[in-house]
Amino acid sequence: MQIISTDYGNKITLDLVNIILANREYLSEIDGAIGDGDHGINMAKGFNLCAKAIEGRTISLSEGFEEISDALMEGIGGSMGPLYGSFFMGMSDSIADKACLTQQDFFSMLNNGLIELQDISSANVGDKCLMDTLIPAINAFEASMLAGNDFKQSLNSMQTAAIAGRDSTLDLVAKIGRASRLGERSRGVLGAGATSCCLLLCQLADSVEKQNVLINV
Repeated sequence: MQIISTDYGNKITLDLVNIILANREYLSEIDGAIGDGDHGINMAKGFNLCAKAIEGRTISLSEGFEEISDALMEGIGGSMGPLYGSFFMGMSDSIADKACLTQQDFFSMLNNGLIELQDISSANVGDKCLMDTLIPAINAFEASMLAGNDFKQSLNSMQTAAIAGRDSTLDLVAKIGRASRLGERSRGVLGAGATSCCLLLCQLADSVEKQNVLINV
């Protein structure tokens, strides 16, 4: 059986910070095509605040997710702060008392983040938003796990579904947010939230796999 040590909070959190910072302009460019054009700017601002908050500290994975949540909820404007803040807080709460995570724990963590997010948002798959990435990715992880695949295989399934979910937004008409006012004109552009969600989920999987976080027991 493979488990994740939650001691790698600093590394995983900073990996998530860096993937957003590296894609700041890209995310704003996508958002600018049909939205306000500030998605990358706002996300980078929030994740930068998180990086400063954990500087010099040794934190658990739960604490890292909590710091991301606090930074996004308190530090950036618009709707994405509360949305992502709720997701990361839900994940943090789910693993707060755990020194290590099994595959089932990891799924429960993702799912609890989704539940917290759904408490404040009625958005769903097909709305051209982060749910187009998040829900299929979590479902794919669960399906892989239930099929008897190991932790790494389930993480890979999550990544594949996240990418497919992101790409599906290219042909969708926006149903929520500013872009929804454009109707058919919103088709042909990736959803900014779906894209940032894909970046975060894929980086989370990569960090778990490549930083020797997966431990065979």
